[in-house]
Amino acid sequence: MAQQAEDLRLERIFNRVAEAVAHAAGRPWAFASCLACVVAWALSGPVFDFSETWQLVINTGTTIVTFLMVFLIQNTQNRDGAAIQAKLDELIRSGQGKNDFIGIEHLTEAEVQEFRNRCAEAKQAQLRSEGAY
Repeated sequence: MAQQAEDLRLERIFNRVAEAVAHAAGRPWAFASCLACVVAWALSGPVFDFSETWQLVINTGTTIVTFLMVFLIQNTQNRDGAAIQAKLDELIRSGQGKNDFIGIEHLTEAEVQEFRNRCAEAKQAQLRSEGAY
């Protein structure tokens, strides 16, 4: 039980950090800061004779930032997607929609396509019955 509480605490901390970093990374000042770093690096080229070390600095820096950002952004997108899915499921459950659609995000691609085909067929049948087709 104590391990679960600790895991939950660490997950919450990670989620808060991931959300804050993802939010900050999308701000204009973050872009401007990155652009300033690249310009400073480019302008320092003549000072370092455009050496391999000089090139390695930008390559290593951008690789590290990209590597870390992929995980943070993916975490944020996963949580956002799960929240949207939960909201859609609740709308389907509480509305007049078919409850068959709740949880279809866990099906295979072929099974989801089958649901989409059924929806398209139902729409075509509705249009035909209304005389619009």
